[in-house]
Amino acid sequence: MFTTLVDAATLAQHLQDPAWVVLDARFDLAAPEKGEQLYREGHVPGARYVHLDRHLSGEKTGSNGRHPLPSPEVAAARFGALGIAPGTQVVLYDGDTGMYAARGWWMLRWLGHTAVAVLDGGFAAWQRAGLPVSTADETWTPVAFEARVSDDRHVPAADVQAHLEDRSRLLVDARANDRFRGENETIDPVAGHIPGAVNRFFQLNLTPEKTFKSTGDLRAEWAAIVGGTDASRVVMYCGSGVTACHNLLALEHAGLPGARLFPGSWSEWCASPDRPRATGDA
Repeated sequence: MFTTLVDAATLAQHLQDPAWVVLDARFDLAAPEKGEQLYREGHVPGARYVHLDRHLSGEKTGSNGRHPLPSPEVAAARFGALGIAPGTQVVLYDGDTGMYAARGWWMLRWLGHTAVAVLDGGFAAWQRAGLPVSTADETWTPVAFEARVSDDRHVPAADVQAHLEDRSRLLVDARANDRFRGENETIDPVAGHIPGAVNRFFQLNLTPEKTFKSTGDLRAEWAAIVGGTDASRVVMYCGSGVTACHNLLALEHAGLPGARLFPGSWSEWCASPDRPRATGDA
């Protein structure tokens, strides 16, 4: 069972395995239909397309963030419609970094499905390896997805706000440093970060080839950030609860499990004028 990462060669060996399901999660925030277009132009044979907005997000209210979680029941129905049965080994991929695939990885784990991994290096790594690409209209059989929800994997905005002065808790922001500092906000209406948070840009988890760094390197880098903070007291956030999952995946792969997600992230936090905001490095 693969629970964090899988390489292209291993996935290629299981393309005909009925116990494996491959999900293509390519997406572009600036062009929401681009990922599905890329899927039609070529994908890992047998892969099923998952859309960040339609499959991996819930209904937006204007105050719950840009990519709120769907209810467990809705999420389970969507994954069941994709043919994911108990015990199925799921592999998700996106273009290269794993940022969107990691969101699907986290959601499946939230619902109690542990046999889920991200293709290291994404579709770019698959193509570099010279592996087959399909343009077929894939078919599959929907099944009943059995959800066993782990509510301790995430925290709501109210919980984050209630613990802002709690020095035993560590907030980690996965956005690029200029957005964290409030210098270059291009997506959300308000710039800045949650007071007390530290910054770890999710792409620092990757090598120049956009594959994950070694477990040793990740463990050392993350240990320098979290220090002696108990993993259960570490909360990850980003702009909308997507790239924060990449940091959670990196921690899991490094053998440092237990951190939690603030799903609404900055886009939910800044929607309320009553919540404090900070800029700069502090």
